[in-house]
Amino acid sequence: MAKTALITGATAGIGASFTRLLAKEGFNLVLVAREEARLSESARSLTREFNVQCEILVADLSTEKGVSAVEKRMHKEGAEIDVLINNAGFGIRDGFLTSELKTELELLDVLVRSPMRLMHAVLPGMKDRNHGTIINVSSVAGWIAGGTYSAAKSYLTVLSESLHTELAKTEVRVLAVAPGFTHTEFHARAKMRMRGLPEFMWLDADQVVAKAWTDAIARKAISVPGRQYLIISMIARFGPRPLVRRLGMRVRIKQRTK
Repeated sequence: MAKTALITGATAGIGASFTRLLAKEGFNLVLVAREEARLSESARSLTREFNVQCEILVADLSTEKGVSAVEKRMHKEGAEIDVLINNAGFGIRDGFLTSELKTELELLDVLVRSPMRLMHAVLPGMKDRNHGTIINVSSVAGWIAGGTYSAAKSYLTVLSESLHTELAKTEVRVLAVAPGFTHTEFHARAKMRMRGLPEFMWLDADQVVAKAWTDAIARKAISVPGRQYLIISMIARFGPRPLVRRLGMRVRIKQRTK
């Protein structure tokens, strides 16, 4: 019997790369995103290319209705979720002092509350079956001081590490993947200025996903794709905090510049 993977933010970027990797691995898919047309097209393409079953679930994870719909799918009897990919997310270009509170709260809902709730919904079943994999798409930004986004990703990484440790004696794997700048729609949708970033700093989404999946299977707690970001993450995690804070703020200011 084929296993099933649920991916949030499944129609673009890292989420779309996860759908292709998991379909190639033989998983049936539950695709979660906000836009029904893109979900339907992704489902048709994946079914055609990989001969897997694709279920679509239109849900805005910044809303109670959206998160509740995905939680309900987690509890569907006889259709257990074997892999959960918490990928949905977005960024805010404006600084905290000038941003809209509504947008900040939506970011908190999508990047913090939603993955926490979905893990809380799926983990009891995974533990009972003694099988399952959760990959949380975090960021190297979680180790710098770069506003609400950094704070949210820090939460996701730390919770992933905690659950990884708690489940160490089981066959349930929990991993946080912490990529750096990756070629996706993320920065364009947030209207962030990225033209000055050198090409060697960019990662490919398929490579990020392949590294994350390999590390999850190897039962690692954190995956950092790219040698350049291994170095950066070491500096951000273990370097002097005043220096890390200054560097993080410089990156955020450059992203805001028109």
